[in-house]
Amino acid sequence: MTNLGERQKQAGRGTRWTVLACAGVVLGMGGLAAVSAPLYSMFCKATGFNGTPLVGAAPTAPTGEALAPVSVRFDTNVSKNLSWHFRPEQSRVEAVPGQTATVFFKVTNTGSAPAAGIAVFNVQPDLMGSYFVKVQCFCFDEHTLQPGESAEFPLVFYVDPALRKDPDIGDLSEMTLSYTYYPSKNGAPVAEAAKPAATRNF
Repeated sequence: MTNLGERQKQAGRGTRWTVLACAGVVLGMGGLAAVSAPLYSMFCKATGFNGTPLVGAAPTAPTGEALAPVSVRFDTNVSKNLSWHFRPEQSRVEAVPGQTATVFFKVTNTGSAPAAGIAVFNVQPDLMGSYFVKVQCFCFDEHTLQPGESAEFPLVFYVDPALRKDPDIGDLSEMTLSYTYYPSKNGAPVAEAAKPAATRNF
């Protein structure tokens, strides 16, 4: 009888530890899920990983070395859940590495109600993202537009001259900066479960 009671106590303790361990794993996974997106975003911004442009200050004075320009194409898209029209003032620029360039983007709320949106971006080819440096950008800022309202936002950037010394991509002459506007809530883009096709504006 004593052995049976002792075994039942041990089994009860084992069950409690199992429940606590499972609860700890669930809470740990929840915490990791909550911080993984901001950490990944910070990592991409710091390294240029996955075509994410770097954020930095304006370049220092040019060295006088003549570098071949890079043709930067701008691709603008809008989620089908946001009634906005979005386009750059020019579809491409010839950017001389080490020199800043400014391009304005115009967005208009074509819907019948106020709407908030956030633009997200990337650079293609991916490897060129670490050489595309944004000095000023409207991306990741929430903008609210009234019906029929338009706004213009500047992008100030430069291509890092170190691109031309990269043995893998130094001879490339084109890159594409792609923006997509998504509806936003509480300062964050609203995730769309089905990842619907975006509307392209050229």
